[in-house]
Amino acid sequence: MSGQGDRSLRGAAAIVGVADAASPTGVLDLWGRALEAEMVRQALDDAGLTLADVDGVCHTTSSMAFAEYLGIHPSYTDSTMTGGSSFEVHAEHAAAAIAAGLCEVVVCVYAATPRGDRNRPTAANFRGGAGADQMMAWEAPYGMRMPMGPYALAASRHMATYGTTSEQLAQIAVSTRQWAAMNPSARYRDPLTIDDVLASPLETSPLHKLDCCLVTDGAGAFVMTSADRARDLAQPPVYLLGASTCHDHLMISQMPDLTVTPGARSGPAAFRMAGVKPDDVDVLEAYDSFTITALLHLEDLGFCEKGEGGPFVMDGKLGPGGALPTNTNGGGLSYTHPGMYGMFLIVEAVRQLRGTCGERQVPGAEVAVAHGSGMVLSCMATLVLGTEATR
Repeated sequence: MSGQGDRSLRGAAAIVGVADAASPTGVLDLWGRALEAEMVRQALDDAGLTLADVDGVCHTTSSMAFAEYLGIHPSYTDSTMTGGSSFEVHAEHAAAAIAAGLCEVVVCVYAATPRGDRNRPTAANFRGGAGADQMMAWEAPYGMRMPMGPYALAASRHMATYGTTSEQLAQIAVSTRQWAAMNPSARYRDPLTIDDVLASPLETSPLHKLDCCLVTDGAGAFVMTSADRARDLAQPPVYLLGASTCHDHLMISQMPDLTVTPGARSGPAAFRMAGVKPDDVDVLEAYDSFTITALLHLEDLGFCEKGEGGPFVMDGKLGPGGALPTNTNGGGLSYTHPGMYGMFLIVEAVRQLRGTCGERQVPGAEVAVAHGSGMVLSCMATLVLGTEATR
């Protein structure tokens, strides 16, 4: 676990450029390196920087291969892969590297096109990843359906322990869809009701189809630099105020408690570094691979007590006009989900703090949290972002 003790990255670095790509059709025209390079170009343009300024690269597959493709020679390189939380981890690492003077401008990129790849016979179709061999040996023989199965186990345990209901989980999908309705790039924008969610096919009990994330093409990138340099660039800086990472299992059968994620440690640590509390957060961008994923984040980050997530969401407080605007672009449930959603959490948090989200803008947003979830509730990484380096 990071972000502990007297170690602090507070205000040392800022996100100065962002870009993402998604489509209402779920399919993008570009793919592979061409899509990654386009995201980098857009993020650098957004920051008012060029490729010549970049001396740090983050990429979940190979930062070396991607840097070679870009034709640059970085002094800082990071290929950390923790699933959907990788990009929050990259931001934490990049901020630390910048603060230590190892580099000055870091770019992080992600692109995946699982939907478009269905019509590309030569496209890579790898469905493994870290821990795949262990899962095949020890969990798959018992009929574990991936990726829904582990989250269904968590939902079932939460229901049995705390009385959480399918209606309460459905409310999360409904609130998220309300945000998506205001995002022209979202995959689904039609109104959604609790009854609609409950009437959708049961995928893995107790999770219905509309409790589950999308499968779409998507891509994004962000650029980080020092707080000093950020002040002179094209966009208002969004400062990293707090960051922490924690993981405690790889396979779901080894999760210590199915109702408590490692976010119960990364979240409070990031808040301590930032010097803020959950009540200070204006916007929450929290990984929503499934409705239960989002509910667990609310509890583990301290927005409500453990076991109270179900009642907490029922008044619509996560949706437009609610007390805790959450996943304001439509999230992985309605906006896009190409496989690892954490990049989009960061991009949307930055745009909300810049005040550039148009119809879905949260008025006066000054503090945002981007909380990534990797693998099967395995690795949580929490970023606290703000419009001011000191508060």
